[in-house]
Amino acid sequence: MTIHWCGTGLSAIPGLRRLLEAGHDIHVWNRTTAKAESAVGDLTDRISRFDLDTITDTLQPNDIVVSMLPGDWHVPLAKACLFADAHFVSSSYISPEMAALDGNARKRGLSFVNEIGLDPGIDHLMAHHLVEDMRSAGVAGPDSDISFLSYCGGVPKYPNSFCYKFSWSPLGVLKALRAPSRSLHNNAELRVDRPWNAITSFTAPLPKLETFEVYPNRDSLPFITQYHFDPSWRIRDFVRGTLRLNGWKDAWADVFSEVERLETAPDATAEARLREMSDAFWDENAYAPDEPDRVILCVDLSVENNSTPVWHKTYVMDAWGDTRGTAMARLVSVPLSMAVESVLNREIPAGVTPAPHDPKLIARYMDKVNTLAQHLQIVGHLA
Repeated sequence: MTIHWCGTGLSAIPGLRRLLEAGHDIHVWNRTTAKAESAVGDLTDRISRFDLDTITDTLQPNDIVVSMLPGDWHVPLAKACLFADAHFVSSSYISPEMAALDGNARKRGLSFVNEIGLDPGIDHLMAHHLVEDMRSAGVAGPDSDISFLSYCGGVPKYPNSFCYKFSWSPLGVLKALRAPSRSLHNNAELRVDRPWNAITSFTAPLPKLETFEVYPNRDSLPFITQYHFDPSWRIRDFVRGTLRLNGWKDAWADVFSEVERLETAPDATAEARLREMSDAFWDENAYAPDEPDRVILCVDLSVENNSTPVWHKTYVMDAWGDTRGTAMARLVSVPLSMAVESVLNREIPAGVTPAPHDPKLIARYMDKVNTLAQHLQIVGHLA
């Protein structure tokens, strides 16, 4: 069984090196072989230029394709896996096109694992753990009000005036500002056209309490089912969102205005302007060599009965760049590498699935995450 690792960008390297150092049979594919050789050439010379047709011809039954390429490549690679009876792993969200492959993957006994990086990924593991903890405590019933909040963000460890720094092209961040979101807030569905219209504060229960700016991201509601919430539970709040440093809203006010102005511009004009902004941000606010990044992730679950708090826990993680490299790279690629090993060990069922919810796998993965982050803790807020 060969692991075909596609993509050796910055966020891919720690997980790839982990698998290589463990002695797995790995073929590394990248659009620029020189970059791959620079990243892992000390561990392997089995490096080829990425080409979908060549990979498709190379695949053998039960091989595993790992896609750390841009999202447009995930489905074509997954379809190649179906053709070759191979498995597939990525850290990205499950797109409708990927979900459509579920039936065929199940029929062939193939595991197509997605959403196993940082966010999505580690946040899913935390959520499953807390939901099962709450369930086992027996505190939630039909008359309970349950609130779930999950916020994750990569920020500079040493803040700048822009309240943000970039480790790769800012274009994706700018385009994300144009995306609507859907969540639950105070027992009602909340739809927001743009993130800056729903920025609130969240205090993370770190050893030294810190308050961040947060906002809903994407569509949170499908994750109610994914996290195995009981249909009888009354959910007051359910938000999966993004976390930013305090002051981000003010620092980015001109950016928001420009993105909003471009909504009425022709597509080509808007795209050109976003790329121009991206280039400027990269010049002005990129991480310097060896400058540490920081990642904060908080998953919070609480229960009230008759307006009285009865259960409340937060899974909180704080990590930053060190001699091992960036926190973001570790936390994205190492959990993904563990999912690859779980597929090798037949520990993940067939079909298109997100991060595993098996308690044994969650415990194993989170034990590893504990070595990747400088702080990881479950905080209980009630006696």
